[in-house]
Amino acid sequence: MVLANINDFCNYQSLNPHFKTLIKYLKGHNLLYEDFGKIVVDGEKVYINNIKVDGISADAQVLEMHKKYIDVHILLEGRETIGIKALAKITSFSKAYDEISECALSQEKADCYIEMMPGDIMICFPEDAHAPAIGNGVIRKAIAKVQMPIDLPRKHRTKSHENTD
Repeated sequence: MVLANINDFCNYQSLNPHFKTLIKYLKGHNLLYEDFGKIVVDGEKVYINNIKVDGISADAQVLEMHKKYIDVHILLEGRETIGIKALAKITSFSKAYDEISECALSQEKADCYIEMMPGDIMICFPEDAHAPAIGNGVIRKAIAKVQMPIDLPRKHRTKSHENTD
């Protein structure tokens, strides 16, 4: 997991070959004024879900995990707290990993909570279980979905992630 200001995102472009494409798109577009919904940046390699949601309580929010995509949470307006827990520490899943939704869920509580302000980004990798949209009031955000490299060596995939199938 990486927490940063959007202006510093370029410092992390070496972490994924598709980050450069996302950074270039973000520099040329103000997501606050883009239409809601899915914005295709580079096919299924990079896309953005541009949303407006009502914040929910930490007790009501579940942890989510992904295998094929990195989530880049970009807070545009409001305040958002995101809970985090290492995937390796998850002991039970309320929803097993599903290829179609590209998601697994757990009712377990996060180990820590990070408050985000507009302009903050949080990069959640597949090993980062996360509980987004925690807060009061309206949260205006974008979630960029960035595909993991297909040639990622098997040794870099955690055993507990394999158990979410």
